[in-house]
Amino acid sequence: MSLAAGLSSKWLSISEPSPHVLHIELSRKPVNAFSTEFWRAYGALFDRITEEGRDVRAAVVSSVMPKIFSAGIDLQDAAEMNTGGLTGDPPAADAARSSFAARRFIKEFQEAIGAPERCPFPVIVAVHGFVFGLGVDVICACDIRYTAEGAQFSIKEVDVGLAADIGTLAYLPKITGNHSLARELAYTSATFSAADAERLGLVSRVVPGGRSEVVAAALTLASVIASKSPIAVSGTKHILKHARDHSVPANLDYTAVWNAAAINTDDITESMRAAKTRNAPQFPPLRKARL
Repeated sequence: MSLAAGLSSKWLSISEPSPHVLHIELSRKPVNAFSTEFWRAYGALFDRITEEGRDVRAAVVSSVMPKIFSAGIDLQDAAEMNTGGLTGDPPAADAARSSFAARRFIKEFQEAIGAPERCPFPVIVAVHGFVFGLGVDVICACDIRYTAEGAQFSIKEVDVGLAADIGTLAYLPKITGNHSLARELAYTSATFSAADAERLGLVSRVVPGGRSEVVAAALTLASVIASKSPIAVSGTKHILKHARDHSVPANLDYTAVWNAAAINTDDITESMRAAKTRNAPQFPPLRKARL
């Protein structure tokens, strides 16, 4: 059975282009604007893959629309948020209670868009076309970001009267080496190019061409990652995340504890056998499937 079986939904198209690799395509026409239903489905997809123990070892996120990755949040939903409609609660007369409901909603939103970070496998995003507002939040939560050369980006939230609150402002200072440029772009909502995104440190590679070329490059990278020990790759992702949020001494201590357990893996023996015989290693899944 394909690892992608049963995963596609209303606005998410899922396929398995190579062993242990999923291709997740955003497909809410015309511009991949994220409604509440859409972002909840997006977050639930990644959590479901992990919970069901599907033997996914890398994933690529892209858009089915060549000229746009995402226009950001659905503006109709944003308008409803202002009246309390999106939180699931009627507007409260008490401002504190309204704020409590809004906070709960925003935290759920953040959890959904941040779902790729919780996965035990790396998530690569292949960006093409326009990436505005929430689209930037989406790509920031992925492990690796590739972009087509013609892509354009904008941290758009200040233009709708709000600070970006779903991930961009939390991730950018950790991602980028140019805090001055990051602040300039966040304060002004200026549109910036793929070359600017690379200079900022937001993306690791600018791929000549458009959607087809950047998706192909991302899928090639995903296949390489999927060929490695899932114990090693998952552990590396987990330790890198810890390193981002902790001091060097704290991370070294954490890594020592982590690898004291991980070093017992049979994947080391399999890697050595494969190297000696010059055959591709065969690694078992991280966990037993619960489909």
